[in-house]
Amino acid sequence: MTGWSRGLLTLAEVEAVARAAHAGQTDKAGRPYVEHLRAVAEGVRARGGDAEQIAAAWLHDAVEDDAVTAQWLDEASLSPRTKDIVLAVTKRPGEPPEAYAARVLDTPGALLVKEADLAHNADPARLARLDGPTRARLTAKYTRMRALLGLPEPG
Repeated sequence: MTGWSRGLLTLAEVEAVARAAHAGQTDKAGRPYVEHLRAVAEGVRARGGDAEQIAAAWLHDAVEDDAVTAQWLDEASLSPRTKDIVLAVTKRPGEPPEAYAARVLDTPGALLVKEADLAHNADPARLARLDGPTRARLTAKYTRMRALLGLPEPG
C-alpha cells in the first residue's frame, strides 16, 4: 500500500478512520477499544507484516463490531488484499469456528493479522482484568482458535 501514489488511504488515514469508527467503545475490561486495535497493528508490524496487513489490523473488528458497514469497506480506498483480510477475520453470526478458521487460512495475509489479534486478546495482563469465569471462557476460546489455525501456544 503506497498511499497517494495509488490513490489508497495511507496507514495514518486508516488509523484515523479506525479510531473514529471505534470512538467511545471499550473492551471487556472497560479499556478504550482503540488500545486493542493499536496493539494488533503493532503486533502485525512486529511479526513482519506489510502495510496492507497493518491497515487490515487497524480495521480487523470494524465490520464485525458495526463500526463501519460492509458497504463502506467495499467502497473504501483500500487495496483489494486489505479488504479481503478484513472480511476474512470478520466473524459471521452463527458461524462455526472451523469455518471461520478455514476462511482465515484461505485468505493470503489474514493469518498474521489473526495471530496478532489472538496474541493481544490472550495477553495475561489483559486477561487478568477480567472476572474468573470470563477469563476461563475466553482463554479456552483463544486456545481452540489457535489450534484450528495451526498456531503454537504463546510462551
